[in-house]
Amino acid sequence: MFNFFKNKSEEKKENSQNLSSFGVLKNVLSKTANSLVNSIVNSTSGDKVVDEFELEDIETLLIKADLGVDLAVEIVNKIKDEKIKSSQLKDFLRKEFTDILNTDKEEKLKFDKNKLNIYFVVGVNGAGKTTLIGKLANKFKKEGNKVLMVAGDTFRAAAEEQLDIWSKRAGVDILREDKADSASLAFRAIDLARKENYNVVIIDSAGRLQNKFNLIEELKKIKNVILKKLEDSNLETILVLDGSQGQNGLNQALVFNEAVDITSIAITKLDGCSKGGIIFSIAKNLKLPTKLIGTGESIDDISEFNKNDFINALFD
Repeated sequence: MFNFFKNKSEEKKENSQNLSSFGVLKNVLSKTANSLVNSIVNSTSGDKVVDEFELEDIETLLIKADLGVDLAVEIVNKIKDEKIKSSQLKDFLRKEFTDILNTDKEEKLKFDKNKLNIYFVVGVNGAGKTTLIGKLANKFKKEGNKVLMVAGDTFRAAAEEQLDIWSKRAGVDILREDKADSASLAFRAIDLARKENYNVVIIDSAGRLQNKFNLIEELKKIKNVILKKLEDSNLETILVLDGSQGQNGLNQALVFNEAVDITSIAITKLDGCSKGGIIFSIAKNLKLPTKLIGTGESIDDISEFNKNDFINALFD
């Protein structure tokens, strides 16, 4: 009997936390919802088939919300071909966006408590990469894991200092060595993790995209080292994108995916922008799942991406 009440209490608490998390997500996506859903639905009226003038407006609005030209045109053509009425537009968009996110890729971040879990994090300078690493480390630490950060952006001295600050905030260890070769540092980090029984290693990397060739070669070298040391470990290669950059994020994803075969996307700074449509553009063009989103500025403001919650936050 007591277990029954305990389980009900725990279930109620979990439901309350889920509602709270959804409320945060809905608030974070409010500007995207306005640009991607509300403005489009409100651009038509009555119960008639969407006409040519309205289709032009819808295409423009979709492009402004950073779906990209090709995807915007594809959606508008479907509205036209299927003779969608104004009253059906919201349900139509909901289904289209849901289908785009239904890739065959695993949407949960890889993690196994009984294995070494390696997270290789890439992205351009300024995208919020260091902050996301700090938040992710904090999340894993709070869940009872032994976490090691690796200051792999040895090209930019400030990057190591910033990651050091985040390691202290999160209460986790850090491996750093000024001017070290990043691939060698990753090699030593994985050896140290196995020796000292860490089960989470988060490896930072350089993001100086202005010198694309050198960056790609360096990232490939780090990734190859990780793969050689992988053994029975989990590996996620995470690309961090600044949500406010819109279609620039797709271009960055193409470059980084070419270099290191990205397995997941993390989106930062969504709370201050209306360009969350980039998530659909990346899913459509690269078949890459978004797995993490930043939901604010504090150390706890990070969430695992849930496509159903994301869609509901946009449409409900």
